[in-house]
Amino acid sequence: MTPAYISLGSNLGDSLSHLRSAVQAIRALPKSRLGALSSLWRSAAIGPGEQPDYLNAVLLLETDLSAHDLLDTLQHIEIEQGRVRHVRWGPRTLDLDILLYGCREIADERLQVPHPRMAERNFVLYPLLEVAPANLMLPGGAELGTLVSACPGGDLTRTALTLEP
Repeated sequence: MTPAYISLGSNLGDSLSHLRSAVQAIRALPKSRLGALSSLWRSAAIGPGEQPDYLNAVLLLETDLSAHDLLDTLQHIEIEQGRVRHVRWGPRTLDLDILLYGCREIADERLQVPHPRMAERNFVLYPLLEVAPANLMLPGGAELGTLVSACPGGDLTRTALTLEP
């Protein structure tokens, strides 16, 4: 099975319920096993206009799905949760991104792994460090712990909320 790290985010509607439903749907994926869940983190939205804060998390999924089949499945889960893609970086009910898929680097018209800009985003790196070892070597040669140390926490806050109902 391939370890896939997936980020989860929501800033519209009942974000906690959206994220919990997404975890339940991911847990039920065929040929896959949920490995670990991070804490929930609150972060300011990045994008146009005034937006509510995000709730963010990362999970580890061990899977035999191909990267593209996993992407298709995650996008289907987003749509089921009311995700609409009108404005780039706009508010959303659910955002599921493949951060890492094993040690593979993938770059095509549909998928880029490792996820672009993940090394600059505290709301990705801090939760990722909760479910992956600090010495995880990312494609490109950087260790996760080194990236987290170089990424200021800013307004990122770990919440007391959990992804388990």
